[in-house]
Amino acid sequence: MRRRARSVWNPTPPALAGQSGFTLIEIMVVVIIIGLLAAVVVPQFLGRVDDARMAKAKQDIQGMQTALTMFKLDNYVYPTTELGLQALVQKPDSTLIKNWRPGGYLQHVNKDPWGNAYLYEVPGKHGNEFDLYSLGADGQPGGDGINADIGNWNLDQ
Repeated sequence: MRRRARSVWNPTPPALAGQSGFTLIEIMVVVIIIGLLAAVVVPQFLGRVDDARMAKAKQDIQGMQTALTMFKLDNYVYPTTELGLQALVQKPDSTLIKNWRPGGYLQHVNKDPWGNAYLYEVPGKHGNEFDLYSLGADGQPGGDGINADIGNWNLDQ
């Protein structure tokens, strides 16, 4: 028996002859559907980024508040405004600080989620012994929404 040679014009092996791929129109329809879904879903997630940054700032402030309280328990005073939050990381050169904990109270002082330093003032101006706060996304005092100041006086808002 002689085998029939494959035609040069139909090089598809017999095993693949019944299969077919996607047409250009089918692929374009899928790409358009994915684009429409992205247009609806992505803006919802972008608004959550700001909420996450605000929540992170509040968590940072609560953690630093705890470290400041531990500092006061050991030394009977809060660090002065001049000593700042760095007194939680490195032992300050001050005669007031006699029982500074070896290793410190924090490993390092974080910046706020917008890349600015947290601000610390003693005495506080909002009814607390100290004010610890971020100026928000705009880095300016005051503001609304994501630009609002986030401080130890308004963490529950």
